[in-house]
Amino acid sequence: WMGDILCKCSTVPLFPMAESCEFGKTSDGRVVTKYTLCNGTMKVSIMDLGAAICSVQVPDAKGKLGEICLGYDELTPYLDPKTNPYFGAVAGRCANRICKGRFKLDDVEYQLETNNGPNHLHGGNVGFDKLIWTVESSSPSSLVLSVVSPEGDEHYPGQVAAKVTYSLPKSDTLCMDYEATTNKPTIINLTNHNYWNLADGGISSILEHEIELFADFYTPVDDTSIPSGELRAVAGGAMDLRQRGKIGRGIKDADNGLGYDHNYVLRGSMVYDPSGLQPVAKVYESTSGRWMAVFTDQPGVQFYTGNYLDGFPGRTGQGYEKHHGFCLETQRFPDAANWSHFSPVVLRPGEVYRHHTR
Repeated sequence: WMGDILCKCSTVPLFPMAESCEFGKTSDGRVVTKYTLCNGTMKVSIMDLGAAICSVQVPDAKGKLGEICLGYDELTPYLDPKTNPYFGAVAGRCANRICKGRFKLDDVEYQLETNNGPNHLHGGNVGFDKLIWTVESSSPSSLVLSVVSPEGDEHYPGQVAAKVTYSLPKSDTLCMDYEATTNKPTIINLTNHNYWNLADGGISSILEHEIELFADFYTPVDDTSIPSGELRAVAGGAMDLRQRGKIGRGIKDADNGLGYDHNYVLRGSMVYDPSGLQPVAKVYESTSGRWMAVFTDQPGVQFYTGNYLDGFPGRTGQGYEKHHGFCLETQRFPDAANWSHFSPVVLRPGEVYRHHTR
């Protein structure tokens, strides 16, 4: 499973344990470094730009190593928004959408930058995905990165200090742990925006992947992807993914044929997990024999099927086309700052925002 991610694979050691290298330079000359974690089975590469996962390699059922996430082997396409739809990055300060970029906190109205039609998406024009994070510590199987967002950044209130820890605690597990603090009341909602393809890392479609999603409700949206405030039952129809089946089984009826890009309301712990996390989803890909299970302590997950991938240049020269990757973005609900019955996103001084996904 990948996510809080468990990848079932061979346990034969394949790699040396640690490495880092210069990945390239930004247009203003800042060096971007790529770090590689390895636990003898999984190999995960992360760059400090956006604290983004660049590569996840695991064996298939026959023990052959392969790529399972979308991304690039060089920095240049990551620097162009036209070729980088948040591949592998930490989205923040507030992931997902905020209606018209507006919210009220403690009777003060705030207007954020809008960068997705009329709305604010994933932290705005210069969100956490476009910042170079500082590496606080590392080991062969873990990496801790931090970033400070000053007051007024994208017009958010308060200064925020955020941290993400990537770790490989077991041969088949990738963990993502987030923390954040502030000096003034603000809003926060962090997630990782990795695109997964368990067959081949994005060469082929994910519509034949099989998924089981642990959610009985979802939050329907308007034509700009803003929630209506309703928690709607998934029962009977394209949005019902509770039974294992192909991702493509009902996709033509999801969101007027565009595909899935919806927040699902996780039902709670239905499978015992000693960490106290709740199951999000299980995904299986038959040609490779790879499977992935995601667990989190967050109330929702954005299931997205790469609806706007449109020939992005892939690692091998073959383009990342529509539905060549899927995302499972564990999160607080979209536009939660404007709905009192949604999971709260307010962070106050003295509090610590925490989020764990594996």
